[in-house]
Amino acid sequence: MQYLGVLRGAGDLKCEDEFLARADFDFEGFLTKPGGVTGGGELRMPPEALRLVFGRADLHLLTDDGRRLRLRFSEKQLPPSSGSAHVDVTGDLPSASEWRH
Repeated sequence: MQYLGVLRGAGDLKCEDEFLARADFDFEGFLTKPGGVTGGGELRMPPEALRLVFGRADLHLLTDDGRRLRLRFSEKQLPPSSGSAHVDVTGDLPSASEWRH
């Protein structure tokens, strides 16, 4: 995999069309073969909201710039009172040439 850069911002965490919480994110992108893009990184939100959604498999993030990103929590447990968690990201990620290095 080739490192592409970073994607930072904020958006609405949703399950289908139901709004769950606002979240900030800091994702790194990687080029996969053959020409796909995948990402992973930190999702930050209020601890009580994060506890409610942690572990769900049906989440997506609608970013403030209009991207719909599918999220999957990569950790098995959430530390108590944590306001962040690591996620794997797929979906409407920028193309390889659009990432900030």
